[in-house]
Amino acid sequence: MTGLLVHAVGGPCLVQDAGRPGHAAIGVGVGGAADRSSYALANRLLGNTPGAAALEVTLGGLEVEATGVAWVCVTGAPVPLSVDGRPEPTGAVLALRPGQRLRLGLPRAGLRSYLAVRGGLAVPPLLGSRARDTLAGLGPEPVRAGDRLPVGDEGTGQMLVEAVPPTTYDDRPVLRVVRGPRADWVVDVDRLVEQVWRVGAASDRVGLRLEGAALAAAPGKGELPSEGALRGAIQVPPGGAPVVFGPDHPVTGGYPVVGVVVDADTDRLAQLRPGDELRFRWVS
Repeated sequence: MTGLLVHAVGGPCLVQDAGRPGHAAIGVGVGGAADRSSYALANRLLGNTPGAAALEVTLGGLEVEATGVAWVCVTGAPVPLSVDGRPEPTGAVLALRPGQRLRLGLPRAGLRSYLAVRGGLAVPPLLGSRARDTLAGLGPEPVRAGDRLPVGDEGTGQMLVEAVPPTTYDDRPVLRVVRGPRADWVVDVDRLVEQVWRVGAASDRVGLRLEGAALAAAPGKGELPSEGALRGAIQVPPGGAPVVFGPDHPVTGGYPVVGVVVDADTDRLAQLRPGDELRFRWVS
């Protein structure tokens, strides 16, 4: 059976798909690929069924060997890519013969790359998804050296495009934000869009911890009951440093949501590294 034998990993390497919607009532979030557009692009290039499972590779370092003929594609953060030492471009459909090794180096920009294989990864699903939820601990365990990842049969479409240009990222993105339901729980919510924020080292798939001048809580507000949460919500904990929820966010939260990143801009959040800077701007 065709599959991928993992020889090395660098940063966290997770099996991801389109997530598991519809389970918030039992405390399970949607999750899924952090950069949904890059993940979906890899599947489209290979002619996979939408939602086929792929690998989300953080900061490169992955090396896999094909155990049969495998068509693969790498999208997202552009990485130095090689097949048996021969350089290859990201965004291109590549054929691996049995025994050939594909290696991903450190991305020049961005954080997460997506390695998809024609047919998708056929690891066992849970609640209708093969995605790893890092907060709930659901789905396949993080990929480790020695793992064998079977390839499925979800490559039902025709491969119409052989390659796309590699992704580029601006140095300091400006992300669109709508005012949140608790915008009045900080003294001056406009400070959210007036300053430059830096991504903190503790950031992960659950949320981006932002560093900058703290937002001050409005007096007399008391304690907020837990409310429903969503990807892109900007919470302000008691310390005043905002947290922007990522794909593995909790389904509820007890801190005020002062803004929400427009859904189309959350993929860009997924490519920000610790130390990167960003800004926000209000939209209606």
